[in-house]
Amino acid sequence: MSKWDGKSKGTVLGYKIFVFFIKKLGVKSAYFILYFVASYYFVFLKSSNKAIFYYFNKRCGFSYFKSKVMVFRSYYTFGQTIIDKIAIGAGMKNKFTYEHDGGEIIVKLLEEKKGGVLISAHMGNFEIAEHFFSEIDVNFQINLVTTDLEHSAIKKYLESITQKPTIKFIIISDDLSHIFDINAALARNELVCFTGDRYFEGVKSMTEKLLGQGAKFPAGPFLISSRLRVPVVFVYVMKEPNLHYHLYTRESKAKHRDEKALLKAYCESVESMVKKYPLQWFNYFDFWDEFNK
Repeated sequence: MSKWDGKSKGTVLGYKIFVFFIKKLGVKSAYFILYFVASYYFVFLKSSNKAIFYYFNKRCGFSYFKSKVMVFRSYYTFGQTIIDKIAIGAGMKNKFTYEHDGGEIIVKLLEEKKGGVLISAHMGNFEIAEHFFSEIDVNFQINLVTTDLEHSAIKKYLESITQKPTIKFIIISDDLSHIFDINAALARNELVCFTGDRYFEGVKSMTEKLLGQGAKFPAGPFLISSRLRVPVVFVYVMKEPNLHYHLYTRESKAKHRDEKALLKAYCESVESMVKKYPLQWFNYFDFWDEFNK
């Protein structure tokens, strides 16, 4: 069982098929095709099946049979979020509705004019956040700190058929130049966003309990965020029925320069979301310490 390598599954042809259905027949027609794709993943992706089954069965406490069903539903739900992201980026935002729980926190954060840090997770559909944040009538810039490991052909294709994103990307580099980019963004009263739940080999890590079991988390987001003198906020964009999204914003109360407390608060926040939306945490690898024991 391998660790996460920073890359997503899929081919350009597969994306083209979904885009055809989205544009010609609507978003929900593309959802229908997902049944076949999710079935393929459920049958043939043995390693990710094992990892996500463990999550449902051992960490969420579902029965063996329900956990098997949830594995399939997880792939299907993940596919829906990708379709939604493409549809919204292609100009179909008006097909969706949203609500923002905690929007006043973002407004207050920006009024302080010293920037802020958002920490999210690989759950729900955070990549569409820019399309919905604009509805709270606040003009601001989000900078997403990320690795540059995605499949370049898929990226180029999606860029050709969707609107140019307003989110800027700060690429993590070996020479640590991304630290200067982060500080510069904050100095411009912009928001810097990390995802805190993807550790991979060779990266400095921290350990904390999530759903009752210890796991490794990348140290970078919590070390950097805890040392910056700006507010730190946990943000999630969760999918709900009928093309509806629910944005959650929660402010961290961890003290300055206490990365362990920040990580603990983050895990508690993620856990609350996982319990409410168990199908929308998309970590298909051996996340917990005991997984291979």
